[in-house]
Amino acid sequence: MTDAYDLDAGPDPAAVAAAAPESVGATGTTDGDADPVFAVGVGPGNPEFLTPRAERAIREADVVVGFETVVDVVADRVEGDALTCGYRDEAETLDAFAERVAAGESGTAVLMGDPNHSGYQFVGKVQAAVDPPVRVIPGISSLQVAASRARTSMEATTFVTLHKSGDLTPGLERLRADVGDRHLLVLPRPYDWMPEDVAADLLDAGASPSLPALVLERLTHADESVTATTLGDLAALAGGGENTPSDESDSTGDQSVNSTAADSRFSDLSVLAVRTA
Repeated sequence: MTDAYDLDAGPDPAAVAAAAPESVGATGTTDGDADPVFAVGVGPGNPEFLTPRAERAIREADVVVGFETVVDVVADRVEGDALTCGYRDEAETLDAFAERVAAGESGTAVLMGDPNHSGYQFVGKVQAAVDPPVRVIPGISSLQVAASRARTSMEATTFVTLHKSGDLTPGLERLRADVGDRHLLVLPRPYDWMPEDVAADLLDAGASPSLPALVLERLTHADESVTATTLGDLAALAGGGENTPSDESDSTGDQSVNSTAADSRFSDLSVLAVRTA
């Protein structure tokens, strides 16, 4: 059975995922382990960004598990059974997945983008649920696409994901400390920290309102869009409201104190880029 967790008291599932490095098999690669469970990044939503290695792990699995919106991206690649979940039945679905794996079936968990970003908590939940080692197959993420669109090289950029459960204070403090000195790339949290809320928080920390800001929405999708503005103009759009994650969300957590995807003019599939100039 998956362990219950309290995101205020802990443990954070991401800590489970990060507890130790993957062991190296006899071939010198982690794929050398017998019968691992794979945690696969499926890209930013456009199937053309699915890597061949990720596709093979999905096709060869007897059972695939993931949030419904994520499984939908790769539905035509799934040849086994698909177990889909929302926030409310996530633990129950992972238990069913673990039972199938314990019975000898091969399993793959799918996550949007790259599991090493906002999917890390789900990686930890999968790892806590199953006995075989979990092997991460990285994917292309909206973050990488956003860095390309905004021309913010990774080495000159501070990246923070807010698209996760629990306390966001450490990440917000990193953004406040680096704004103006380094480019910023931020994955917002749809139910309380949308791009305009992050902008308002940065202004409150003393950032210049003239800093260039870009909100990059639905990257790689047919309706992709980029809004180029300034930090000050973006912060002026900040609103309020309350919401909780829907069953289709890939996040969990507290009720909102700022904007929600419903209040915001921006999509919940957004990346915020703040340039130094």
